[in-house]
Amino acid sequence: MPTTFDTLQADWYQQYTTHIEAYQSGRLSYIPNLLPQTAVQFSVYQTLEILHKRLGNELLRQALDPAETVNSPARIYTDGSWLKTSNMVGINVRTIGSFWKIISYVMTLPASHDSIHLLPIWEPGVVGSLYGMVSWQINPEFFDVELARFVPALDSVEKQLKVVTNLLHALGRTVGMDVIPHTDRFSEMVLTYPSLFEWVQRDEKGGNPATLFDHSDLVYRYVEEAIWQFLKFRGAADGTPLTFAKEVFFAQNPTVGGGASALSDEQRQRILFGLPHDYNGRLNRRLGLIRHLIGQGLETLPMTMAPPYRGLHIDANDFVTDDYGQIWYQYAFDKPQAMSRVFGPLARYRFYESKDNNQNWELDFDRPNLPAWNYICRKVKDCQQKYNFDFMRGDMAHVQLRPEGVPASPDVFYDPLQAIKKYVQASGVPYYAFFAETFLAPPDTMGYGNEPDHLEAIEADSTLGDLQSIVVGSTEFRRQFAAYDSYLKTRRFAPNFTVMTADKDDPRFDEFYRTGNLFRYFTALFLTDMPSYVGLGFEVRNLHEQRGANEEYTKLYVFQIEDDRQPDKVTHGPFVWGQNGEQFVAIGRMRAFAESIWPEIVGKETKWLIGPADGERYISWTHVDRPGYAFAASMGGDLPVKIAGIDNGEVVFEEEGCRVYKLL
Repeated sequence: MPTTFDTLQADWYQQYTTHIEAYQSGRLSYIPNLLPQTAVQFSVYQTLEILHKRLGNELLRQALDPAETVNSPARIYTDGSWLKTSNMVGINVRTIGSFWKIISYVMTLPASHDSIHLLPIWEPGVVGSLYGMVSWQINPEFFDVELARFVPALDSVEKQLKVVTNLLHALGRTVGMDVIPHTDRFSEMVLTYPSLFEWVQRDEKGGNPATLFDHSDLVYRYVEEAIWQFLKFRGAADGTPLTFAKEVFFAQNPTVGGGASALSDEQRQRILFGLPHDYNGRLNRRLGLIRHLIGQGLETLPMTMAPPYRGLHIDANDFVTDDYGQIWYQYAFDKPQAMSRVFGPLARYRFYESKDNNQNWELDFDRPNLPAWNYICRKVKDCQQKYNFDFMRGDMAHVQLRPEGVPASPDVFYDPLQAIKKYVQASGVPYYAFFAETFLAPPDTMGYGNEPDHLEAIEADSTLGDLQSIVVGSTEFRRQFAAYDSYLKTRRFAPNFTVMTADKDDPRFDEFYRTGNLFRYFTALFLTDMPSYVGLGFEVRNLHEQRGANEEYTKLYVFQIEDDRQPDKVTHGPFVWGQNGEQFVAIGRMRAFAESIWPEIVGKETKWLIGPADGERYISWTHVDRPGYAFAASMGGDLPVKIAGIDNGEVVFEEEGCRVYKLL
C-alpha cells in the first residue's frame, strides 16, 4: 500500500520525541523520518533547542557568534583532494527562504552527505537570476526575520550567513560557494570598473541602434568618461566631494601618477551608488547610470557559451522592452555552432586583451588583462575568509576559449577559476577545493578541445558531469557511466555520480526521474570512491508523469520571473515540496542502513564485480581492501537471485532493485 504523506506526518508527531532524542544524543547523525518540508518549518527556538543538546552549550555559543569562526572539518587536509569522495547536497536557498533554514534541512541528512553547496549567495540583477550577480553583497532576501527577533545580535544577512557556516562546520559538514566569472550586464562591478569588461557601442546617434558601431578594445574608455560626467553632474551618491581626477577614480593600481592613492572598492561603490544597505537608493542610482550609458549606445558585450564564443552581431528583429521602457537588443553569433549560446543578461570579465584592436574578434591569450584576474581573485578570497567556505563550485568551468584546444603546458593565466583556487589556497587555505561545472561533453562541444584535458589543466578536484540528464539504463547512460569510471581511475579529477542538480530541477528533466530514482540514490551513496551530488528535495520529488506546477521545480527559483508572458518560467509564491512518500521512505531506509555501516566503508576504494561496461542490466561492486560488504543495483527491473561474483554473502539490506550483502 503506498505510503501517504498523512501517514508520514502522523508518525512524525507520534514518535517526535524518540526521533529527536536519537539525534540529540548522538546515536544518529540525522533526525530519522523527518520530512524536509516539516524541518524547514521548525521555529528558531525549536532548532536552537535541538542544536543545544546536540552540540553542547560552548560549541553552540561559539557558532552563534559571527565574530568567531568554527574550524572546518576539511582543515586537516593539505589540498582539495578530499572533495573527490564527497557526497554533496546542493541547496538553492530561495526554495527554503533563508540561510537559517539550511540548518533545519541539514538535520534531515545523514553524515554520509558531508558537503553542502550553496547556489549563488550574491545580490541578483536582471530577472532576479542568482547567476547574474549585481554586486558582491550578500542577497538580502536570504535574511531570516524570525532569527533576528530571537537573537537580536544577528541583525544582518551577513552575520546570519557566518553563523550558518559556523553551524554547518560544527555539524561536520564542509560548505561551498558558487564562484561566477561573470556578472549582470550592468552590475555595480561593470559600472565601477569598466576596464575589467568588454564594451561595445551601438549606432544610437546614427539612427540605426541595431548596428554595432564600435567593438574595439578601447570602448571602455568612452564608458569611463560617460560615468565620470554622470558623477560630475549628479554628484557622489554618498556626498563625497569629487576632489580627485577621473584617473584616480578608475585606477586599478595602488597608486597612480604622482603618488595619488587609488580608491578602495568600498569608496568607489559608495560614491557611485550609495550606502551598501540602501537597496532602493543603490538600484535607482544604477538605473539612472544605465540610462545615461544606453543613451550613448554604450553597453557591455553579452556573455557567450561554447564555440566559437566570439563574433557577434545584433539581431535587429529580436529585442525586448523592459519595465522602464528601455529597449534591449538581442545578440546572435555570426557563425554559430551546435551549442553556441548568447546570455543576454550577463557579461563575462575581460580576462584577455584582443588582437588587432578586436577587428576580427580574436583574443590574445599571451596578454592577460591582469587587473581583471587580480580583482576577481581578491574578491573571492575576501568572501572565503569572511565566511570560512571550504570549496567553490566554478560556474561554467567548461569554458575553454582557445580554438587550438588545451595547451600542452598551460600557464598561470590559462583559466580564471584555476587562478582563483590557487590564490585562495595560497592565502592560507590549502584545503580549498574546486568543484567544476562541466558536463564531460565530447571534444569541441561545450569548449574547444578535450574536456577531461581541460579539467586537469584547471586543477579541478571533481566535476559535475551529466548522468543526471540521461535515462537510467539507456545505452547512453551506460556509456557515460563507464567513461566516468575510467576517468576516476586514470585522471586527476573525479567525476560525480550526479543524481539531480540544484539548478536543473526543471520540467525539461522530468523524464529522467520517472524511473531509476532508487538506483541513482543507492549508487551515489554506496559507490564510496566516486563523489556524488544531489539537489535539495530529491527525496520527496514527485514523479511528474504529467508536468507539475512551476512552483514544484527548484530550477524556476534560480530566477524570479513574475511576468505571465513567460508561463513556463513564472512562479507565484513559495516553492512547493514534493509529496512522494514512497520515495522518501525508501531513501530513508537506505540512509538508515548506510548510517549503520558508514564508518566501515567511508572513502574506501571500490572494485567492480559487474561494471557499467559489462552489458548487464545491473551493476555490483565491493571494496578492494578488506571487503566486508558487496552491493548490487538494478538499472531496470528486479535483481537476479544470484549475483555473479558474490558466492559467500548474506543479504543484510534490500530495497526495490537495490541489495547489500554482508560477506562471510
